[in-house]
Amino acid sequence: MTSADAFAVDPSRYGRIALILGGTSAERAISLKSGHAVLAALERLGLDVTPVDPAEVPGSACFEALDPARFDRAFVILHGRGGEDGQIQGALEGLGLPYTGSGVLGSAIGMDKYRSKLVWRGAGLPTAEFALIHGETDLKRAAALGFPLMVKPAHEGSSLGMARADGPDELASAWSAASELDAVVIAERWLSGAEYTCAILGEQALPLIRLETPRSFYDFEAKYQADSTSYRCPCGLPQALEAEYQRLCLQAFRSVGASGWGRVDFMLDEAGAPKLLEVNTIPGMTDHSLVPMAASAAGIDFEQLCLRILETSLRESAADD
Repeated sequence: MTSADAFAVDPSRYGRIALILGGTSAERAISLKSGHAVLAALERLGLDVTPVDPAEVPGSACFEALDPARFDRAFVILHGRGGEDGQIQGALEGLGLPYTGSGVLGSAIGMDKYRSKLVWRGAGLPTAEFALIHGETDLKRAAALGFPLMVKPAHEGSSLGMARADGPDELASAWSAASELDAVVIAERWLSGAEYTCAILGEQALPLIRLETPRSFYDFEAKYQADSTSYRCPCGLPQALEAEYQRLCLQAFRSVGASGWGRVDFMLDEAGAPKLLEVNTIPGMTDHSLVPMAASAAGIDFEQLCLRILETSLRESAADD
């Protein structure tokens, strides 16, 4: 029995699908891996899907390539800028082409770690103390949070540009490196507890995954290159506490206007209290990515996961509530 038979997939329900992948962000390579994994899954389900890479059809040609006369909906698997920040969502809104995942506002806020933290603080949700660094004059204010600090670009994913600072000199160096990737840089109080991620699928929070690495933090190498990173699912928390954290992550996801599917990352502080880190509105979908891992733990295989994400494009409007 094929996957399409197992799920009783009706290709006419979804029509012609544009799978938007690649792009020009710093996460292009990961987006291509995710995109090709999703493409293969949708093709196994017997769906009519065509990959579209904005990097290969830049400018107005991209609009022409996504002409609603050619497609009925879009599956967006662009990571990073241009894909998770509301840009492609705005373009698709203008074209009148339904798409997967969060709308323009939820994508824009979710991509912005600084504004996400402002929203959470305003909503009374826990996040580590932080400071915005516009330039060298802000370094002293950031240092007042106390060392060590985590320094990160506000608009990058995959841990790009992140660094630990143990003193003023390292803070200045970390800010300088991060500012080469993003004009907006934040410093936040270092969190020493366990790190977890919560995948969101529709209104469902999937099982938590605990991330463990011998490196100083879960950086790009730990995510994509190191063999020493381990992922615990089940995460090892008592059931009631895991459910509490899942509710927190759903609330954090909704509060920034995100919808459809995504992921929320958080860590525990030295007292064991959860602190929200960031929202990912289009997380990785490779065979080693965290959302497929959590879905599998919930009994959802990769093809079914892709189909459920695709179904988020069937709502009446992809705009935020």
